[in-house]
Amino acid sequence: MTDEPARRKRAGGRAGMKVRAGTAVIDQMPWRIPVNPDAPVEPLDADGVQRVHKTAMRILRDIGIEFLNPEAVEHLRRAGCIVNGTNVRMDEDFVMEMVARAPESFTITPRNPERELIMGGKHMLFVNVSSPPNAWDMERGKRSGDFETFREFMKLTQYFNCIHIAGGYPVEPVDIHASVRHLDCLYEKLTLTDKVVHAYSLGAERVEDVMEMVRIAGGLTEAEFQAKPRMYTNINSVSPLKHDYPMLDGAMRMAKRGQPVVVTPFTLAGAMAPVTMSGAVA
Repeated sequence: MTDEPARRKRAGGRAGMKVRAGTAVIDQMPWRIPVNPDAPVEPLDADGVQRVHKTAMRILRDIGIEFLNPEAVEHLRRAGCIVNGTNVRMDEDFVMEMVARAPESFTITPRNPERELIMGGKHMLFVNVSSPPNAWDMERGKRSGDFETFREFMKLTQYFNCIHIAGGYPVEPVDIHASVRHLDCLYEKLTLTDKVVHAYSLGAERVEDVMEMVRIAGGLTEAEFQAKPRMYTNINSVSPLKHDYPMLDGAMRMAKRGQPVVVTPFTLAGAMAPVTMSGAVA
C-alpha cells in the first residue's frame, strides 16, 4: 500500500482567512506623501484645450452662473462682475486675475505637525471615502451606517499610512440626528486621529463648530488658527450652472478665517452637461 502525497491546499478561502487572522499587524510602508513623477495625462491637444477655455469663458461672460447667496453676489458685484438678480457674469480678465491668485500648492498643518500635508503640485494625497449610507464586512454583512461603524473606520483611517486625510464621514452614522451629527463625528475624528480633517459646508453652524473644534484640539489661539491652513472644506457646483446657498456660505466662512476651500464641479455628462468630455469640462 503506497501513501498518496498530500494535496496542496489553495491559499485563499477559509484557510487563508485563518492564517491572516493570526497576523498581529499589517505590513505597510511608512507615512509619506508620494510625488507623482509622471507628466499629466493630456487627453486634448493644445488646440483642444484652447477651445475648452474659450467655451468656458463664453459661458461665464454671456450666460453667467447663478449664485444663490446674497452675500456672495454682493462680493462679486463689488469686484466688478455684472449682476442681474442671482445671475453673475464675469469677463475673462477678471477670471484669469482671480485664478492667478490661487497658489500652486499650500500646506495644511493638523494638530500633529508630523502629519503636515502639501496640497497641490505633483503631491498625491489620499482620503477616506465620504458619506456612503451603508457598510459591509465579512462578519456582519451589509448594514446601515451607525456611529460605532463610523468609529471603526476612523481607527482604520488613523492606522493606515496610505490615508493622509480624515475627510468626510466614511459611513453616515444615521443613528445620530443630523443636527448634531457633526459634533459627535468631529470629536471622534479629533480624538481617534491626528490627521488633517474636513468640514462639510452644510450650514453656518456646522462650519463654525468644526473650525472651533479644530482650533481647540490644536491648542491654538484665534490668531494662530487663522495664520495658516489647519483644515479644509470642499464645495461643488450644481447643475445647471449654480452654486447653492449653504456651500457658498461655508466657503466664505472658511475663507474669512484663513482656511482653504476646494471647489469641484458636479456634472453628469449627457444629463446635466454635454455628453462629450470637452463639453462637460467646459
